[in-house]
Amino acid sequence: MSSSIAVLILFIITLIAANIPFLSDKVLLVLNSSNNKGFWLRFAEWFIMYIVVMAIAIGLETKLHGAAYEKVWEVWNFSQHWEFYSITLCLFVVFALPGFIYQYDLKKHLK
Repeated sequence: MSSSIAVLILFIITLIAANIPFLSDKVLLVLNSSNNKGFWLRFAEWFIMYIVVMAIAIGLETKLHGAAYEKVWEVWNFSQHWEFYSITLCLFVVFALPGFIYQYDLKKHLK
């Protein structure tokens, strides 16, 4: 798999995962909620999706580049610091904007 295909796949997965909490009334697409999901449950689900996407990104990076990074922590071989994670979190917020707007603004007007 080339780097450009991996980036495209990761981009599509990220776009879908960022919007799932706002477009579905099921918790993590598995559990039925007894009533409508509140904002905090959607936010927690969104953050779990961010962690899953980051795990997929780290897996793709390892598959494409191997352990080419210096050892920073005892467990991980990645040299990304807080700046990398804050930027990816902000991008995940931007990707979630269409689902957020649909859930909290557009859905009321479409009924």
